[in-house]
Amino acid sequence: MTKESTSAATDGGPPPGRLFVVATPIGNLEDITLRALRVLKEVDAIACEDTRRTRQLLDRYSIVTPTVSYHEHNELTRAPELIVRLEDGEDIALVSDAGMPMISDPGHRLVKLAIRHNIVVVPVPGPSALIATLAAAGLPVDQFRFVGFLPSKRLTRQRFLRTLESESTLAFYEAPHRVVEALQDVLKNVGDRPLVLAREVTKLHEEFLRGSTSEVLDRVKSRPVKGEITVVLGPADEHSAHVVRPARSIQADLRRTMTELGIDERAALKAVAKERGLSKSEAYRQWQSEKSGPIH
Repeated sequence: MTKESTSAATDGGPPPGRLFVVATPIGNLEDITLRALRVLKEVDAIACEDTRRTRQLLDRYSIVTPTVSYHEHNELTRAPELIVRLEDGEDIALVSDAGMPMISDPGHRLVKLAIRHNIVVVPVPGPSALIATLAAAGLPVDQFRFVGFLPSKRLTRQRFLRTLESESTLAFYEAPHRVVEALQDVLKNVGDRPLVLAREVTKLHEEFLRGSTSEVLDRVKSRPVKGEITVVLGPADEHSAHVVRPARSIQADLRRTMTELGIDERAALKAVAKERGLSKSEAYRQWQSEKSGPIH
C-alpha cells in the first residue's frame, strides 16, 4: 500500500499513516473480504479488542502482523499512543472481536482523535450481525432504528422503550441472561409487535425465532437461548399495536415496590413514577386520588 492519498507531512518527515477500520467475521471465519485480508497483512500493526481472539483469525490466514490491545478499558491511554504511531507514518488496522468496529464496540475515541489530527480514516466494510439479521428477518427494513444494547437496568430500560416510535422497525442487541426481561419490557411498553430474535448468526447453531413478541417470549421462557442475540421488532399495525399494561393502581405498585426492594414509601413512589413514565408530582397526585378507592 502506498501513502499517496495522504497529506504530506509539514515538517518534511514521512507522511502520516492511515487508520483502517476493518470488519471481521461475526462467527464463520470464511466471512472476510479479500480486501480485509490484504489490509491486515500489509499494515504495520493491528489494534484488537482481544488479541487472543483476533489471533485465531490471523492464524487461519497466515497473517503475522503484530497486534496491540485496544478495548474499552484502555482506550483512554491507548488511543493517543496509536495516534503517535500513525503520525510517525505507520498504517494501523482497527478491529473488534467480531463485525464492524464501533457498532456497539470500542473505536469511537480513536477514530475521532485520528480525524482531529488529520489522519486519513479508511473503512473496510464487511460482516455485521445487525445487517445480517435485518436481511433475513423478513420485516420492513427500508427504515429502521438501531439502538445498540438496551439499558441494563430495568426501570431505565422501560422508560427508554416508551420513547420509541411504533411506526418504524427497531433493532437492538441483547445479552442472553437479560433477554427474557427485555422482551417482557418490550411487550409491556411497546406492544405485541412482529419480532425476530436471531442468535449465533453465521455460526454453527444459528437460529431465527419468528412470531409476535408474546410468542417469542413464551419460547425463550420455555427454552433459554444462548450466544450472541440480535432482536428486530417490526412496526406496529392495528393487530399488534396494543400495549400490554398492568391494571394495577399506583397504590398496589407502591406496596409491591416497597416489599420487593425493601425501601421506604418515598423512595418507592419515585421508583413507581419512573416505571410509569410519570413525574413524581403526578404520581403523588394519582396516588392521593386513589387512596379512598379500592386497590386492583
